[in-house]
Amino acid sequence: MKIHEYQAKEILAKYNVPVPRGKVAYSVAEAEAIAKDLGGNVVVKAQIHAGGRGKGGGVKVAKDVADAAIIAERILGMTLVTHQTGPEGRLVQRLLIEETLPIDKELYLGIVLDRGTGKLIFMASASGGMDIEEVAAHTPEAILKEVIDPGIGLQAYQARKLAFGIGIPSPAINGAVQAIMALSRACLEMDASIAEINPFILTKDNKVYALDCKMTFDDNAMFRHKDLVELRDINEEDPLEVEASKFGLNYIKLDGNIACMVNGAGLAMATMDIIKYSGGTPANFLDVGGGASAEQVKNAFRILLGDPSVKAVLINIFGGILRCDTLATGVVAAARDLGIAIPIVVRMEGTNVEEGKQILRDSGFNFAVADGMKDAAEKVVAAAGGSN
Repeated sequence: MKIHEYQAKEILAKYNVPVPRGKVAYSVAEAEAIAKDLGGNVVVKAQIHAGGRGKGGGVKVAKDVADAAIIAERILGMTLVTHQTGPEGRLVQRLLIEETLPIDKELYLGIVLDRGTGKLIFMASASGGMDIEEVAAHTPEAILKEVIDPGIGLQAYQARKLAFGIGIPSPAINGAVQAIMALSRACLEMDASIAEINPFILTKDNKVYALDCKMTFDDNAMFRHKDLVELRDINEEDPLEVEASKFGLNYIKLDGNIACMVNGAGLAMATMDIIKYSGGTPANFLDVGGGASAEQVKNAFRILLGDPSVKAVLINIFGGILRCDTLATGVVAAARDLGIAIPIVVRMEGTNVEEGKQILRDSGFNFAVADGMKDAAEKVVAAAGGSN
């Protein structure tokens, strides 16, 4: 789950990470009032779940209160397009109005999960304010890394090593070390999968601040953080993904025209791969899970067909907990109730597979039953209009 910058800063502030003074505004009047409270010279920042806001025109410095109101009116309601939003952009519905600070250096701090080691990695770089991916690609030696032991957390000596390594001067070392340790605690205790401060700034009077930050949380840990669920902004999420989450379905919208319904994340990834290998492009990732009911299958179908780009559907099920006859019953019910007109290719193996195939044959619908994944992929690509 992603949250907005201002929400991430509120969390970090609770852990004593220094952040600039600021408040969220939902209207021009609110933005003007906040700017007045902060002295007029403020930064107006669009709040969307995407990076690159400054390059897209979503971050502006106002010289006084009147200027802040003008900028707020310009940004609120705009469709902000960045390299992370795609060409469709995101509608700006809230702003962060924040004090300006005398920046001396822009640095980078970030924590990500290293899936190779199964541990969190704390990264730091003197090249802050830039796309860290570009730094990693062209000057990887500029990124310092420390492994966070899950049993004891980041240690003070590691924080000092990082702080000195990115060029923090002696007068600011204690503040930087405390901020680094606090970021680590926040990440661990809040079950964040990403915790990033970019830029982490050093001011001319040797103070440090999280000038911008991003936090993403592990959905599987939300049962431990009921308060975090309230921070979810569904306006920033794809409507089909929001709908899928209501029924416990793991759905991610993609750019293709072949919808996939699969049980199991690994099988879903393999299904998307073989569609690409056969010349097609998947329209989504959809894992209905091992214990899906016929009703869930029907809801999954409704969500798949909510994507107007879908030209054909591939159902790839290995019957275990989700039996093949249960799947077939759900598919037939969905086809009947939703008036499905596009081609559907079904590949199923496992528990009650013959019963499932018989249900499909007796349904009266023209389902294409495939023999194996390769046959299924080739049939659905052809049904969707051939290879791209």
